[in-house]
Amino acid sequence: MLSKEQIAQRIAKELKDGYYVNLGIGIPTLVANYIPEGINVTLQSENGLLGMGPFPIAGEEDADLINAGKQTITTLAGSVFFDSAMSFGMIRAGKVDLTVLGAMEVSENGDIASWKIPGKLVKGMGGAMDLVASAQNIIVAMMHTNKKGESKLLQKCSLPLTGVHCVKRIVTDLAFLEINQNGFKLLERAPGVTVEEIQDKTEGELIIEGEVPEMCF
Repeated sequence: MLSKEQIAQRIAKELKDGYYVNLGIGIPTLVANYIPEGINVTLQSENGLLGMGPFPIAGEEDADLINAGKQTITTLAGSVFFDSAMSFGMIRAGKVDLTVLGAMEVSENGDIASWKIPGKLVKGMGGAMDLVASAQNIIVAMMHTNKKGESKLLQKCSLPLTGVHCVKRIVTDLAFLEINQNGFKLLERAPGVTVEEIQDKTEGELIIEGEVPEMCF
């Protein structure tokens, strides 16, 4: 199975030169550390920063520089700061080419539940609802199952939705999948993970076409 860092590393391969990218809280923030050489992307944080760099080296953190998840970050030459109104103006105007989000559940038709578990205390929905409504491409970074071993890739989400019919691709600790009109299409599997294991841990419709290759790092 993939580590959180490997999930982020695989997602980083999907970045395209010139993209404006928003990285959600959790595993998605790690993508900033794995941007491929020769690829120029601009990372946007909805708390008011354009031009986010990788995480700082231990001992060189600046408490005044944080992302939306309150993690210390770095900036790059040309980085700019602005208020939340301008940040969400960028998002709602469709200026973000790619959003990478975590999720509690994803359905086979591309619905995402990422902000609330009824009966549990949560910090709030953040900017996820604006992002899923406006981003041109959405990749979800998540574990394939929850702590009980139950699938998080479902026929239908059971938790309150963040967005509908919006998720395009998913990278889990077991697989890289694409959502099409028929369900979850299996594109790649994690090294050492079998197709049968992925089938067993996917509740939603899993589409398998031909030989499924292992991910390369």
